[in-house]
Amino acid sequence: MRVLVSGYYGFANGGDEAIALSISRELRARGHTPVLLSADPAHTAALCGCEATPRMQPLVLARELRRADLLLSGGGGLLQDKTSGRNLTYYLGLIRLARLLGTPAAVFNQSIGPLSVRGGNRVARAVRGLPLVVRDRGSLRTLETLGLTGVLGGDPALLLQPSPGLVRDPASVVIAPRGDVAESLPPLRELVQALQAGGHRVVALALMPAADGEAARSLGADAVVESADPQLLLDTIAASGYVVGVRLHALILAAAAGVPFAGLSYDPKVQGFCADAGAPVHTTRPDVGLLLEQVQQGVGFDTECVAEMKDRARQSFDRVLAAGQE
Repeated sequence: MRVLVSGYYGFANGGDEAIALSISRELRARGHTPVLLSADPAHTAALCGCEATPRMQPLVLARELRRADLLLSGGGGLLQDKTSGRNLTYYLGLIRLARLLGTPAAVFNQSIGPLSVRGGNRVARAVRGLPLVVRDRGSLRTLETLGLTGVLGGDPALLLQPSPGLVRDPASVVIAPRGDVAESLPPLRELVQALQAGGHRVVALALMPAADGEAARSLGADAVVESADPQLLLDTIAASGYVVGVRLHALILAAAAGVPFAGLSYDPKVQGFCADAGAPVHTTRPDVGLLLEQVQQGVGFDTECVAEMKDRARQSFDRVLAAGQE
């Protein structure tokens, strides 16, 4: 099948690029042809080794939807209107166009919300009757409030694997801030100083360099890595002993690599992922002493919970691909 994939791809956001890479690999492994909608098609095609096409050209979108056997809306946090109602309009518009053209569509491993009352009504109208796969239990509950029924999957980036031969340094701690969550930066700087005083090496990781680079450089870490390359990000995390993340995909990549982590929840999707993984989660103004203690003791996720999340992520591909073959 030819599968058109819609997401926040080509914007140099390492988390979304990790989703794109994993989806393209999983689809190809199953014998399908992924086509990713991207803000930077040439980069996305090179990164993922598949076709990519512009995401904002109406004639191109209509052509690709006619050619596609299935539209996957996701993964990521696409169906929300917290950041912008325009984003919701775009992603729902693609779903509506697919339905108009008779192309099967599915909501794929998304976090649903936050949504205003109006936004929730728009989502319910647009996706009713489609396969709905979400990546956390909180999103299942959100669907229920909208009168919709979904199934629990898992973030596709959980299926990525570190490069072979990496050596983990238990004394290394990765901290992944978000530049737009300013209140988290002072406690994170305090945490960095405490970790360094205790003999840890701290790496500040900017998953979206344009947005997070300045924040990462401000932490006083021993090293700063600024990249949207998902394999480099995953390998940096896999070589560490612990991850503290405000960026959701720092935590997801830690789970993929088997590295213990703690989240700072600026958004329900962070809270939801940590809860589903059985991992520590804090506010964006954490108790630094408690967080330091968790890092030093290696308090991490529930291994069985993360294994189940990975299994659900794999199974979700087969679930939605069946919709395109009906």
